[in-house]
Amino acid sequence: MKFEDVKKALDKDLVEITDINKLNDLKVKYLGKKGIITELNSEIRNVPNEEKKEFGMKVNELRNRFNEFFDSTKEKIEQEELNKRLENEAIDISLPSTKIPVGAPNILEKLIEEVEELFMSMGYDVVDGPEIEEDKYNFEMLNIPKGHPARDAQDTFYIEGEEILLRSQTSPVQVRTMLKGEGKVPIRMICPGKTYRRDDDDASHSHNFMQIEGLLVDKDISLSDLKGTMDILFKRLFGENVETRFRPSYYQFTEPSVEVDITCVNCHGKGCSVCKKTGWVTVVGAGVVHPNVLRMSGYDPDKWSGFAFGFGAERLAMMKYDINDIRTFYNADLREVKTFDREDEE
Repeated sequence: MKFEDVKKALDKDLVEITDINKLNDLKVKYLGKKGIITELNSEIRNVPNEEKKEFGMKVNELRNRFNEFFDSTKEKIEQEELNKRLENEAIDISLPSTKIPVGAPNILEKLIEEVEELFMSMGYDVVDGPEIEEDKYNFEMLNIPKGHPARDAQDTFYIEGEEILLRSQTSPVQVRTMLKGEGKVPIRMICPGKTYRRDDDDASHSHNFMQIEGLLVDKDISLSDLKGTMDILFKRLFGENVETRFRPSYYQFTEPSVEVDITCVNCHGKGCSVCKKTGWVTVVGAGVVHPNVLRMSGYDPDKWSGFAFGFGAERLAMMKYDINDIRTFYNADLREVKTFDREDEE
């Protein structure tokens, strides 16, 4: 078939195109493996050398002519089909929409954000650290040497021998932060995060829980600074009428150590089953940072002092939202968690 014949046939076929299927069939007819233009292109090897250039130019002219038409026609047909669908599928926007249930903020997330905002307003940094931790940060540099009862294998998930583990507390983040300070700068930080301990899951226990710890290192820090901080924290969480008190305790990384109690939010200090008739509930472990911990982290205990505290976010959230089962925090049932949506707060 000569070029002029192909061109006439192409012009005739192009006029008859009315839908996408016919357009695609036409592309196969001319540009497919055995298409008319494809076969013309394959004949170039049989053309004398002095005519190859002109022959190739004519083949390219046909191919370009077809491609230009194909693209413009395809766009035109698709637009026409879209216009028809829009006419036939008109939507009445006055009809009420289908309400699609969406997730609510996690209860723990709400409490943690509230704590973070409070401490940031007091000049604290929110710091994160690895959940897979080294033994030296999780224990040794916190004044808990190897062989100490707190390292009982029933409490800790070890991954590689006795050197790599899932952190059992967020205290390693405090150590890492002090090491970055190189014993020269004050530190104000809190470190919320996941922690892991061997435990049987039930209504009040979990092998994986959220812990929030705080650390302040500066000159002339005492228990009175810690007490004031705890007062501010729990009045913010539970109201201005909540009181705090310290009781002596023992932790390896603080000296002196205290347990922080608050007046029972259930009975407001009158005595009930929640507080075992005492009117008080223990919520935080805290104390003055042990000199050994300061020293191992590069801070001279003769020049620097500080306080540290830690508590489980779940425990406080259970008190704040009157939750009886810790597993509620990990429940994906929207009928239950929607109760704690931010819009319902306050």
